[in-house]
Parts: sequence; structure tokens; C-alpha cells
Amino acid sequence: MTTGILSGAAGRVSDAVLRDLGGTHGGRAELALLAAGQHRLRLLQLRALSDAVAQHPGPAAAGFRRHWALLEAADRVDRDATRRVLFYPFVGPWVRRCLLRLGTGGHGPELSHELAYLGALAAAAAVRAGVPFALRLDDEDGALPLPTLGALGATGGGGQQAFGTVELLFDGDVLTVTPQADAPAAIRRGPDGSWRSDDPRWFPLRVLTGGPRPVLLDEIDPFRTQGSGLERHCPQAGDRLTPAESDQWQHAWSGAMAVMHLGGETRPAEVGDLLECFVPLLPSPGAGPHTSGVSRSGTRREAFGAVLSSIPQSPGNLAATLVHELQHAKLGALADLVPLHTADAQRRYWAPWRPDPRPFDGLLQGAYSHLALAEYWQLFARDTKDAAERDKAWAEHSRCREQVGAALPALAGSRSLTPEGRVFVNAMVRQLTRLKDHPPPEGHLARASAYVETARGMWWRRTSGGESPVYVPS
Repeated sequence: MTTGILSGAAGRVSDAVLRDLGGTHGGRAELALLAAGQHRLRLLQLRALSDAVAQHPGPAAAGFRRHWALLEAADRVDRDATRRVLFYPFVGPWVRRCLLRLGTGGHGPELSHELAYLGALAAAAAVRAGVPFALRLDDEDGALPLPTLGALGATGGGGQQAFGTVELLFDGDVLTVTPQADAPAAIRRGPDGSWRSDDPRWFPLRVLTGGPRPVLLDEIDPFRTQGSGLERHCPQAGDRLTPAESDQWQHAWSGAMAVMHLGGETRPAEVGDLLECFVPLLPSPGAGPHTSGVSRSGTRREAFGAVLSSIPQSPGNLAATLVHELQHAKLGALADLVPLHTADAQRRYWAPWRPDPRPFDGLLQGAYSHLALAEYWQLFARDTKDAAERDKAWAEHSRCREQVGAALPALAGSRSLTPEGRVFVNAMVRQLTRLKDHPPPEGHLARASAYVETARGMWWRRTSGGESPVYVPS
């Protein structure tokens, strides 16, 4: 595969960029830097996978080489279309899973099955690039996913019978998918860019419109939660959203974009430059850690560009989810470019937003995302005309602000920060100070401070036998 993007060094991340990002902002150039770093990493991982497979002769390796050749052909014809597939978030978990299996001496049917997924990627890339092909894939799961396009056979409830061998034929316009001993399905590009079919076995990915770019709502990809710990919260591939749930997503998405513009262009730019897709999750029975009500959300370090979320309760809550989760994406991408600290993974730090001890990196991630949320809710409160919404927003701002203020001493005082990490954390401190220029109405900070101190006391009684908290520089 052509890898011109890999030529030359990534370059040092300047202090100016670190300061902008540390303040939870950053312009289009900074966001492009983060995205380019993730794309470069993805290509390196794919090359590493290709090299590793070359050391494993056999049918799986031969199939992998055929699929790789189709991927290269698509890349030569239309690089942008091909890389939209290669840079799709859930290619990351797949590559990582294959590399781990190969690195630990994996072999046999399981490895062959996972490596064969490259065929689905190559087919999707060739379709998007307009490259005719004929390809044979094996389905063992009862659904044939084609990343960024859709899936054949993802019918309700899961547990459907596998198709067996599936023939794919693309003439540059129509994709014909013919399962073994079953009728073919014809799939064409629709006017909105999605791939549609009259065949009821074909399920296209839904597209959310009305934002800075179309965003996919992915209920299908087999790697969307695999290995993330979120599997139990993810509906099965056959459990599609109802029309009403899909409409709720679209309504919240359209409204969230209007809300996010309240604070300027930074947050909408993050959505436009970093977000590729949402993954619907099942709602939790109680309050979630990232959004209010019964929502839950998350991101995956290896799936840059994806936000996992239960059905948003309102545009404002979806906007808050995006602000929160995209900070995790930004910080993870920055850490892949430059080390911010040298701390180990031991869970020793109190995080005001969690009951369990956190590693240094987890504390940094949480403080960073809550700092952005503190600003978001402050701007929301200053703009909204609804008294109840304004009061709720000031309460959320105060809670986030006090939580970040309680966590920052452990971060700023750490000896584990690299010089770049020191610049970054100092910028976080300055951003927290700037937020204090617009204090909430009387009473909000007092209640938030009492909440944080109660959480601190409960945590220390649980973890240290009632002793007073002491920050130990790492």
C-alpha cells in the first residue's frame, strides 16, 4: 500500500500548541495535527500487520495478500476514499487484536477468521473508490459487515444462521452480494451518499445530518466494543434502533450543534475534525459517569473518531457528551505524539468524579475532560434564557470546576510530568483560573465544594482508614 504520509518525522509539538490544547481548545491546525498523527499510526500498524502475516505461511496469509492487493488497487485509484475506510475508528481495534494474536503465537481458525476481515475492509474501500472487483468471503457469524457501508444479514435478535461463502461482485456502480444457496442482493449508492438496497437483508449505516459533517450511527461493526469492557452495554448487531430511537438521535444531534456554537467555534470544529461515528449503547439504570440522567458514554483510545453513547436525552446532554468525550480523544492523540508524563499505571490517585483510585494518566484524562465541561456549562448558563436550564447549567459548571480544582494539585505537583506535560498542565491551571472570571450565582460553589469534600472524605475513609489525604508526588 502506498504510504507517502509516513515520509519524514512527525516533528516536535510546540509549546504554543501544548498551551492551546492544555486550555482544552486548539484551532483547526492543532486538530489536524492530532488527526494526522492518528492516521500515521494506523498506517504503521497496518504495515506491521502485513509484515507479521508474511511470517505466517498458509491459507490465511495467502488470503490476506489477495485482500491487501485489492486494498492497494483502491488506494492508487482514490486515496481519500480508501483511507476513509482504513481510518474508520474500528479498524484500530481489529488491527490491535490481530497484532496481539500474532505476537503471542496465535494460529488456527480463530486467527484465519480475524485476518479474513481485511477482505471486508478491502471490499468497502474498493466500492468507495469505484474499483471493480470480484471477491469471495466466508461468513461465520450470520452477518457480513462492510465497514462504513452496512451489513448483509444483520437481522433482529442475533443468532441468525451463517451465510457460509459469500460472493461479492462490483462493476463500478452496483455491488452484488450473493450468499451461498441464497438470492443475490444488489446495493447502490443513494443520493445522500449511503449505500442502499431494496433487499430486506441489507442494513445500511444510518447517517446523522445537520452538523459540520455527516456522522455515521454504527450499530453493526463487529469491533465497535470488542475488547473494550463495554460489550455488556452494547446491543447485539441485529438489535437495530427503532425509527423513534433513530429520530431521537437525529433530533439531539441537530440540536447539539446549535448549543455547541454558544462558546465559539472550538467545539463545533472538534466535532467536524475528529468525530466519525457514534455507537449506540444501552442506557444505564442510574446516573452515568459522563452525562446526567440515565445516559452513559465513552471513547476508546484505539478507536479514534468514535463516541459511544446511549440515546441522548436532550441536545444539551449530547453536546456535553461530545465536549467530554472528544477531550479524551484529543488527549489520547496528543499523548501518541509526545509523552506528557512518565508515571506508572498504579492506581493510587483520588479522582473526585470516581469512587475508585485512578492511575496518573486516568487522573489527567478525567481532569482535562471535566475542565472542558466546566467551560461548556458556564457558557451554556450565560446564554440560555430558560431559568431552570440556567440553574442546572450553573450547578454542573460548579461541580466540574470544583472537581478539577481538587484534582489539579496532584497533577501540577507531580515529578512525573515531562517538560511538555508541564506546559500542558500549566495551561490547564490557567484555564481553570480564567473560568473564575465569571462566577456562578451565590450558593452553587458552596454546594459543589461540599459535594467534593464529602466525596474526598468518603474516599479516604474507604482507602486509608480515615487518615487525612496526602498527595505524594509521583
